[in-house]
Amino acid sequence: MSIPLLVVCCFTALIHFTETISSSMRLTGVRTKQLALSLSFVNASLLISRMSNMLQAPLLGGMVDAAILHNDISILWLNFRFIILAAFVGNLIGALLVPFAVAIFTKAIKRFDQIGHVPGLIFYGLKPKNLAKIAVSFRLPTLDSFKGISLKGIPILFLWLNLFMVSIYAIGVLCSLMAGALVPEFRTTATQLSGIVNGLATILFTLMVDPIAAHITDQAARGQRREADVRTVVFYIVMGRVFGTLILSQLLFGPGAYYIQSVTFWVKSVFVQ
Repeated sequence: MSIPLLVVCCFTALIHFTETISSSMRLTGVRTKQLALSLSFVNASLLISRMSNMLQAPLLGGMVDAAILHNDISILWLNFRFIILAAFVGNLIGALLVPFAVAIFTKAIKRFDQIGHVPGLIFYGLKPKNLAKIAVSFRLPTLDSFKGISLKGIPILFLWLNLFMVSIYAIGVLCSLMAGALVPEFRTTATQLSGIVNGLATILFTLMVDPIAAHITDQAARGQRREADVRTVVFYIVMGRVFGTLILSQLLFGPGAYYIQSVTFWVKSVFVQ
């Protein structure tokens, strides 16, 4: 594995790790009764994801350009599947650390009430004695973590849509880059078409997944549902991320790339007679 590919894999794993951990904020919001503040913490944590995405984008583009220059497109198929595997690894690590993340974020939100601003909270957390406390509180999932998890009252369609949404979101950009390599003379067009894959995921998330999860979370915060229902939602969202990137993303990567390639050919036909 080349160093650029390894770096991209690390960034990809970090992106998906951060997004998986942010899913646990729903449970944190219910426990602290501060949903708006928990949402703000989600946005703050996702800055890591956005920064990683910004840093890895040029390397991905460089991979495509190098493959086209050396007339070796086959290596891209393998490299991109390694990157999808890295997404799975990031999600898996995030899933294992969800109980720890919930405990840390719960303490952070309570401490934020006293400090009042994020820089001060970060400075407080980086003090040696507090870092030691964080290390001591490290935990992994136990059998007790799964108590109360049940599909009762949870829409099954929500779970399937979440699985599908996560799977295609993980490969949208890779599919467009791969299509660009397949149609090098129109690769700029192809790379701009990632939205026809990711756009579907965004629509599903905005209309079908997030509102249902938010509704269940709000009901639990008001005492109309059990906290276990929120743990169930978080559990299945996280498991959707893990198994979606492990299986479905790998299966859909090829068809997605050829789908964008076919759309690129259609766009090409519009401008080139």
